[in-house]
Amino acid sequence: MTGFAGFPLAGLDFYEDLEADNSKAFWTAHKKIYDESVLAPMKALVADLEPDFGTAKIFRPYRDVRFAKDKSPYKTAQGAVVRAAAGVGWYVQINAAGLFVGGGFYQGSSEQLAQLRATIDDEVRGPELVAILAKLTDAGFTIGGEKLKTRPKGYDADHPRIDLLRHKSITCGREFGAPAWLDTPRTAKEVRAAWETMRPLVEWLGAVVGGAPSW
Repeated sequence: MTGFAGFPLAGLDFYEDLEADNSKAFWTAHKKIYDESVLAPMKALVADLEPDFGTAKIFRPYRDVRFAKDKSPYKTAQGAVVRAAAGVGWYVQINAAGLFVGGGFYQGSSEQLAQLRATIDDEVRGPELVAILAKLTDAGFTIGGEKLKTRPKGYDADHPRIDLLRHKSITCGREFGAPAWLDTPRTAKEVRAAWETMRPLVEWLGAVVGGAPSW
């Protein structure tokens, strides 16, 4: 047993306060809340999910501000990812707004993107993706991802799947917010169910772009 009991609402309050005072002084004074109400339950959650999805990476709370105009030192969300292939996987996050789950192809090499577009262009594999995304939309997920403003080179503007071909990444996600069950063990069941609903997309993308996951 992992001991996952839900995400305490104190964790959401912590992030709301951090958004107002993103300073080392605030972080130091409230780190115990982060450790107990954010980090510990996230570790317990991904341990609970590991047998079904694989080992997760829990992101560090510190921002890389070396080249950023915004020098705020701390992230205002705690995320974790399970990678199924290079640039492909499942995601879960907690922040002031509550729980978010996601999945898909987040980033990859130019070779992976070329392979993805070639597969979308295929008259058999392309419609498979269309059907998968339609089912996710019907299930309440939002389809997203970075897109080109125009058509990619080599593809006609009137291609039946031109909107998908414009994608540089393909993701789906669902905002749960802060339901009454967030601070209970039911949260693990909800995340597991959401990730399972995303599995056809994650597996389709993983099979297309390939490549071993890297941390």
